[in-house]
Amino acid sequence: MIRWKNYPRSVLAMLLVIHVLAHIDRNMLLGFSPQITRDLALSNAQYGLLVGAVWVLSYGVMAVFMGTLADRFSRTRVMAVGILIWSVCTAASGAAHNFEQMVVARFLVATGEAALVPAAVSLLTELFSAQRRSTAVGVFFMGIPLGVGLSFLLAGTLGVTQGWRGTFYLLGMIGAVIAVCLLLFKDRRDAHEASPRGAPFVQQVRGTLDAIRITPAVLWTIIGFAVVNVVFAGLSFVQLWLVRERGFDAAAIARQIGLLQIMFGVLGSAVGGVLGDRLGNRMRGGHANVIVAMILLCGPLMVAYRFAQPGSPLFYTGMCASFFLPLALYGPALSVMHTLTPPQMRSTVTGFAMLLLNIFAIAMGSAAVGAISDRLNIAGSSHALTTALLGTDFLVIASAGFFLLVAAKVRANTPCPSGGQLAPQCQCSQ
Repeated sequence: MIRWKNYPRSVLAMLLVIHVLAHIDRNMLLGFSPQITRDLALSNAQYGLLVGAVWVLSYGVMAVFMGTLADRFSRTRVMAVGILIWSVCTAASGAAHNFEQMVVARFLVATGEAALVPAAVSLLTELFSAQRRSTAVGVFFMGIPLGVGLSFLLAGTLGVTQGWRGTFYLLGMIGAVIAVCLLLFKDRRDAHEASPRGAPFVQQVRGTLDAIRITPAVLWTIIGFAVVNVVFAGLSFVQLWLVRERGFDAAAIARQIGLLQIMFGVLGSAVGGVLGDRLGNRMRGGHANVIVAMILLCGPLMVAYRFAQPGSPLFYTGMCASFFLPLALYGPALSVMHTLTPPQMRSTVTGFAMLLLNIFAIAMGSAAVGAISDRLNIAGSSHALTTALLGTDFLVIASAGFFLLVAAKVRANTPCPSGGQLAPQCQCSQ
């Protein structure tokens, strides 16, 4: 058997490719939205359910369940089964002929994809040292902007020759092959001190909730992480806002948004991960202080962007900051969670974080932006979306408060300098 764990960078590259594929499969529905809504005769409301509630209900809940499986059994096999499920159902999406069939297919795609992040982040935490962990997780989460961008690119290129159905079939076959190959990499957890097994589902959930309860820094990190991801609710409406209230051409601004989101999303993942490792390991507040610094740097730019002259340097700086910030926080935030969590609970804790993120930031956040802007429109406001999106920006800035609490807790337990280094468990900082 290949000693694949001796090659952590190769494992990271493999997981990045899988993560990119996951977000291509997830977002192909967006890339082909005009064709799919036409061919299946979907209303706007039905399409909204497919990309919103159907996905969130499955992915959010199943992330916890898949996380417990990844803590108890082989993480590579949990991922392989998840990839196989979402790939088969991606192909099934291409065979759907009505709304109901597409709902079932997309629900199960989300179920399969829920297996990836908890298992992959736990595996990376084991393979990379604390000094490199944030960078590794940041590289892994480059899969989000790369996958989103490539989904639109493939829809505009491959879709021309294969159509949306043929593209879904092809993606499903590619994923199935990857799933079978991943089964060759065995993740032995028994008799391995560094990777103890988790408990059965109910016991594991109870134990993880107890661990979160008695470790406030983990709870504050999860809450802060969910709140800062409200920025994604704002990004869901950014094109509508720019067209309706800032006067941009829809096609032109869509191309700009896609390009800038790929560039600055990837940059955010890389820079946030590297800064988390290089600065977080030297600062008394650890990675949490790095997170606070990035929020306080980008947050005001995002607010200024709402009022800046369209097309001005400040306008584009704020737009790029909104693409940069959320991805920049994945590496350091997940590093904080996993550093403070027992190894046998790391995937489950990640699952809880994904659950809260999907329900609060994506589902409730998007619904709130839509509802608030609709009410303001009815009241006669000419800047309804601007006002609603400012609310998401201020929530993002407010999330810094949770990470300040984490930094204070970490600082209270940070060892004192000894010969230029920090010796473990010294409490004289108080």
